[in-house]
Amino acid sequence: MLNGERVTLETDGSRTLLWALRTDLGLTGTKYGCGIGMCGSCTVLVDGVPTRACLSDLDYVEGKAVTTIEGLAASEGLHPLQQEFYERGAYQCGYCTPGMIMNAFGMLQENPGPSREEIIRGMEGNLCRCSAYKRILEAIESYAGSKGDDNE
Repeated sequence: MLNGERVTLETDGSRTLLWALRTDLGLTGTKYGCGIGMCGSCTVLVDGVPTRACLSDLDYVEGKAVTTIEGLAASEGLHPLQQEFYERGAYQCGYCTPGMIMNAFGMLQENPGPSREEIIRGMEGNLCRCSAYKRILEAIESYAGSKGDDNE
């Protein structure tokens, strides 16, 4: 499953998920940053868990649910977490933003009410070369706080 739809690819199972998404399926929101899983730009969710697409081959994701940044967005607009990033300017060049959002979303699924320190630890594997970290942190905190308000 990819973004809620069944997808079949006729390709080598050892090919990385990143390149299958970008070149075979035209889903370019998932970015190539380093190719060695260190920057987080290629983060997607695999069965709800933040996963580096540059390190995941297609054999690994076969039969699993993969969600990309394109699948996170609501049909009528941005997902609320994406909206928080937008409203708070939690980006400069925007290259890292999809990976940041996917990692944050997966982290918040696991821990919907994280402390600031837990957010910082949870986001350690995602690099922003423009240094928008303060605004990224604020966007995640705001989204997590608004989710808590909805549940009360």
